[in-house]
Amino acid sequence: MTDLIAALDLRCPVFQAPMAGTSTPALAAAVSNAGGLGNLGLGAMTAAQAAQAMADTAALTDRAWGVNLFCHRPPVRDSAREAAWLDRLAPHFARFGARPPATLREIYVSFPQDDAMLAAVVAARPRLVSVHFGLPRPDQIAALRATGAVLAATATSPAEARAIADAGLDAIVAQGWQAGGHRGIFDPDEAEEADERLDTLELVARLVPLGLPVIAAGGIMQASDSRAALAAGAVAVQCGTAFLRAPEAATPQAHRDALAAGKTVMTAAISGRPARCCVNDFTRIGGRGAGYPMTYDAGKALNAAALAAGHGGYGPHWAGTGAAQAVARPAAETLAALRP
Repeated sequence: MTDLIAALDLRCPVFQAPMAGTSTPALAAAVSNAGGLGNLGLGAMTAAQAAQAMADTAALTDRAWGVNLFCHRPPVRDSAREAAWLDRLAPHFARFGARPPATLREIYVSFPQDDAMLAAVVAARPRLVSVHFGLPRPDQIAALRATGAVLAATATSPAEARAIADAGLDAIVAQGWQAGGHRGIFDPDEAEEADERLDTLELVARLVPLGLPVIAAGGIMQASDSRAALAAGAVAVQCGTAFLRAPEAATPQAHRDALAAGKTVMTAAISGRPARCCVNDFTRIGGRGAGYPMTYDAGKALNAAALAAGHGGYGPHWAGTGAAQAVARPAAETLAALRP
């Protein structure tokens, strides 16, 4: 695909990141209607929830929009490791007069194991389908391609980008170390040893020679950042943190408040996979958890206990290194401020 922007009929080469749990039909539609590409994060939804979200988005815009799916490897359960993690969290639950759950659940189904989700996406026909944490099955790729969708995947390294190209996808989202939310690394068990932690612009420059369109993600908060990414060879930028304070986003108030401090850290303690988060009480716990997504089951339970007691410091306050630059304004105004 030589011209990704033309294929998506965009007036502005800015993608709103598909932030699971925070992106909404209203946010995606607002960005698309303003000329960028709005996206829904479907990774934390059931197929029925995803179908409704996609229908709601389609009702709000007649322009292109996209969806994102999680392709994490099915977890290998370790009951001893899970019990040890719950024991580690117990004092934090006790702080709010609560107890950790007796056992942990695999709360998110990976897209390669979810044909109901595939059917929902095929029926909705979004213009872009992107994936995170890995790649779909070949037959899923073929089914998505048959809808006419542009197919993209996240890469944090040249090796992952080559796997994306070899799978026949159309574009690569180059996720730099500065990016907020879950790191898209394919193998989180090797993350600490193998992750080069490449800066967004360096990663873009290293991926461009592969020949696929590259979308730069990580640390892009204003027009000058967008221009720098395009100068490095990207054809578009993907921004999440910049939209977190938009009224159309489902960002909780505690999360909005945490952005102002501007301090972020990469942590696996909340979900079991490396993710960049605003520094809070949860990130200070440290540790690698008990695998994804079981660790996230514990994290959500702890956050719920804290919120019930009026404390917002245990939330998954995902944000990139530019968190303090996020501005509370309509999504369309943020898109204009990001336009290169």
